[in-house]
Amino acid sequence: MTTDFTFHTPTKVVFGKEAENQVGSLIQEQNCKKVLVHYGSASAKRSGLLDRIVASLKEANIDHVLLGGVVPNPRLSKVHEGIELGKKEGVDFILAVGGGSAIDSAKAIGYGLYHEGEVWDFYDKKREIQGCLPIGSVLTIAAAGSEMSDSSVITNEDGDLKRGANSSYSRCKFAILNPELTYTLPTYQTMSGAVDIMMHTIERYFLAGDTMYLTDEIAEGLLRTVIHFALVLKDNPTDYDARANLMWASSLSHNSLTGAGNSSRGDWAPHQLEHELGGMFDVAHGAGLAAIWGTWARYVYKNKSERFARFGERVFSLKRSGNAEEDALAAIQAMDDFFKSIGMPTTIRELGVNPTKAQIDEMTEKCTFFGTRTLGSVMVLGEKEIHDIYTLAL
Repeated sequence: MTTDFTFHTPTKVVFGKEAENQVGSLIQEQNCKKVLVHYGSASAKRSGLLDRIVASLKEANIDHVLLGGVVPNPRLSKVHEGIELGKKEGVDFILAVGGGSAIDSAKAIGYGLYHEGEVWDFYDKKREIQGCLPIGSVLTIAAAGSEMSDSSVITNEDGDLKRGANSSYSRCKFAILNPELTYTLPTYQTMSGAVDIMMHTIERYFLAGDTMYLTDEIAEGLLRTVIHFALVLKDNPTDYDARANLMWASSLSHNSLTGAGNSSRGDWAPHQLEHELGGMFDVAHGAGLAAIWGTWARYVYKNKSERFARFGERVFSLKRSGNAEEDALAAIQAMDDFFKSIGMPTTIRELGVNPTKAQIDEMTEKCTFFGTRTLGSVMVLGEKEIHDIYTLAL
């Protein structure tokens, strides 16, 4: 049964080769005068991308200030630096250049410049978000979907707490998507991104309630597309069509389309479980999701065995045996096999980390927000279940 819903995606997408040269005119449309250009690694400078963006801003008579240094699992300290710089320089727009980390950090800076007080309060659920400085993005990594989503995830170094904040106020005014900007990504980063894209849809696909038929078809088609083109990119990392399909899938997977009409926003337990891995060990987000997903799925599948069986049939073209639980397990194995085929881990140790019992206890405690929440929709996970999954995932 279809559930009533509101689907709102205000982000203007400019897709294609050399699209970044339009950044100046796009910011002009927002009637903004001074931009904080927020980016990550030195590759943005080395590749000439930053120079092209600055040239476009100058041509549009838009002043700017630069702030680099965003890292994977973006840090609260960098957000604080951006807020201080933005106030000092009087910026009225933030342009994120990079992947999800740069965009998430830009959103947090946008919250901090709009509000007084400590921005971490919004991630710690102590205050409600009332607005955000306008944000735009030039995407260089197909993964997080932050360019069209309402979400932002930040790591607070004080306690290694990785937390998310969601608000439509932070949706990008525009997103520039040039697939050629992703050509030079290392294979591991590309494949980690592919997992992240898939998981944003999978989290919406597995839920306790009803789903919409058309939305299921969209979700399954997107997942098949990512699987197909991730395998293409293993052999040809500069295949434009493959890069383009992954980049567009990244945006569509996390702009709420693949969950529209479903009875809830989805499960999201694997994401929350991974957040603690990322916060403690600073692992790549997509790789962390791959490491945890199979264990989570085998722990909960009996509550939704028919759904998992459909997943195997529609996404991996598995033949149904007539036994939903057997088919569900076959689907989970097919997913793990795909992860392995693209060089992704399927256990925590394969991530290159080996948590101690004390660290698992700590991750469990943090994952429950110190005993104040449960996770999941397919199965509600409390402290015991979360601890079990971390332990079994080793």
